[in-house]
Order: sequence, then C-alpha cells, then structure tokens
Amino acid sequence: MIEIVRYTYRLRPGAQAVGALLAEWNRCRFLWNEAVHQQQTGRRPTFVSLSKLLTEARAQFTWLREGSQVAQQQMLRTYAMALQQSFDTKGCRRPRFKSRKRALVTLGFTTRGFTIRDGRLRLPKGVVIPVVWSRALPSDPTSVQVHRDSLGHWYASFVVRRDVQALAVVNGSIGIDWGIKTTATTTDPTYNLPFPGYRKRCAAELAKLQRRMSRRRKPRGQAESNSYREARFRVAKLHKKAARQNTHTSSNWAKAVVDNHQKIAIEDFRPKSLYKSSMARKAADASIGAAKRALIERAKRAGREVVLVPPAYTTMTCSKCGEIQARIGLAERTFMCVDCGHTADRDVNAAWTILATAERNRAGADDVRHLGRLPSGGRAFEVRSEPGIPASVGRL
Repeated sequence: MIEIVRYTYRLRPGAQAVGALLAEWNRCRFLWNEAVHQQQTGRRPTFVSLSKLLTEARAQFTWLREGSQVAQQQMLRTYAMALQQSFDTKGCRRPRFKSRKRALVTLGFTTRGFTIRDGRLRLPKGVVIPVVWSRALPSDPTSVQVHRDSLGHWYASFVVRRDVQALAVVNGSIGIDWGIKTTATTTDPTYNLPFPGYRKRCAAELAKLQRRMSRRRKPRGQAESNSYREARFRVAKLHKKAARQNTHTSSNWAKAVVDNHQKIAIEDFRPKSLYKSSMARKAADASIGAAKRALIERAKRAGREVVLVPPAYTTMTCSKCGEIQARIGLAERTFMCVDCGHTADRDVNAAWTILATAERNRAGADDVRHLGRLPSGGRAFEVRSEPGIPASVGRL
C-alpha cells in the first residue's frame, strides 16, 4: 500500500533568496486578491477562467512576468480549490483577501518549477536555498510548498509517496474520553494523557512580554519600531514553543496507544464548544483537537480499527448495566449508578461506556460514523463526519 505524505524541512535562505521569495509572494498575492475581487463582483471564477486571467495579466504587467509562472498557477489552483470547497462544505468560509502585513508567505511549485541538487532546493529565477535534511526523502517529490511561519522561519514541505507497512495485529481494545483535568482518560490508566499545561507554565513570562509589546506599540498610522518587532517576535516564539510541545506530547501518546491496541474507541468530542465558555484558556492548553487528530491519523495509517462514538450521554450512562442516570454537574467527579450500585470516576466510567458502545456496534466502526440515539423516543441526531472518515446515516 502506498500513501501520499508531506516531509517538511527547515530552510536557511540568504538575504538575496529571502528578497526573491518575498517578491514572488507579492506577485502571487496580487493574483489571489484579484480572484477574490472577481468573486465579490458576482462571478464564480474557476481554474480555467483564472488561467486566462493569468495569461492576460502577464501580458499586461511586466513586473508579473518577472516571476515564476508555475508558482502563480499554483496560487490560482489553490484558490479555485478553496472556493469549490466553500461551496461544497456547509459552514466553510470563502477565500478572503490576503493582507500584506498579516498573511504568511506560502508558495507552491510542481516538478516543472523546482529541483534538488547538491542538497539545495533550486527554484525558478536562480533562487538557491540550503535545506536542513533531518531525514532522507522516501521517493522523489512531486511538488513542494515553501512557507514562512510567524517567527520568520522558512520551511519546505515536499509531497512524496511512500510504502505503508501495517503494524502487527494485537489483542486489545481501549476507550478514550476527553476532558480538561486529564486530557485523555482511557480504560487503561497506563495510557492516560495528563493535562500538559505548557501554556500555563509560561503564562507569567507571556504576560510580561505582552505588556512590553503593548508599551512599545506606536499609534495608528506610524511605522512599527524595531523594539516593537522584537517584543512581538518574543511573544510569537513563546506561543510556538508551547504549541510544539503539545504536538510532540500528543504524537508520542498516540504512538503508544496505537502500537498496543487493535480497536480504539474515541469520543467524538469537538473542543470548539469549550472555547466560548469560562474554560476556554484551559481547553486551549489541553489541545484536545491536536491529540485527537494525531491519534486518528496514526491509527488509520497503522490499519487499526477506529470507532468514533457520539459524546451524548456517555457521562450519564452506566458502563456496567447501561442504564442512563440523572445529569451530574461538572463539580461532581464521581459517577454512581442507582440501578446496579456501580461507582467510579466519571471520566473512567465514560471511557468504559465509549468502549462498550463501540463493541455493541452502536457507533461508527471501520472509519464509518453512524447516528447516535436519544434515550427517549429513539429519535436520531446528526453527527458530522471527520475529514477522511465518511458519515453513514442509519437508525440504531
């Protein structure tokens, strides 16, 4: 089995290469904003019409012909795909204008627009950039995306093909319940993911840097000072550090879970509901979404059975007898069943309920999600599908 993945590497461009990349980005950003303008005038541009726009624009503007046609075509192709996705997916926003100050640089090149020679990435118009090869590419790349993050660091993301080797079949199932006090509570305490609190640890330093940045901010209309840019860079660096720590911890935890369990029952919880509550800061620090994505992606690559269980009533259902109890508040951390007398931690009981629901085939299995069932009347409620996992509608 072959899969298409991205391999990302750090770039070390010189001052001349940075200037060329920024100039190319300004040309591509102009084309993107022109396409957005056409969309706002009532048209629905496609890649074919945008290609004609590119031909006319390059014939009209000399400064546009100085750039790479491959990068400009890739920018318009990305816009057309984003626009089509906004029409196909409900709730997806349409493409917007790319600001010169806020938009991050992103340039795409196909095989006609780049080569790798002597360990360096060679782009059109004589741009040569050293690459930090942390690992070897499994095959020849079919495309590359050069982008810059909020810290000003440059990266190259290569699209390659590689062979997928499924892990050996193991005996074992696990249920996972998401939370704030403990990010992931499982049926096996060995694989619990504790609350990392990386952002909480640097909260004092972050507040100090943000106050410094606020003091150095110039009035509107005046140019930013170098001291303000330095303070903003330090704030962004601290945010990036916490995000990378969360990503690293989630990846290691997901690997341990996938390597030792064949069936993985996951609560289909969407953390966006917490971001509008008083727990928004702690929910963002828990990084439930990052841990969930890492677990699903790794499990699918390993050939494990992934089951997504709707979160409704998992906390109120007894994992022993299956009876639904009265609603309990967030402050109450112990679950007690009045029917069978079962008592357990509410998160542990929810994890066992999620696993029991998956084993009774009451949820989506084999990368398929079904509808849940309300406790009264048997009415079905809709559960949206995860990217890459199709939704299946049916009554249980």
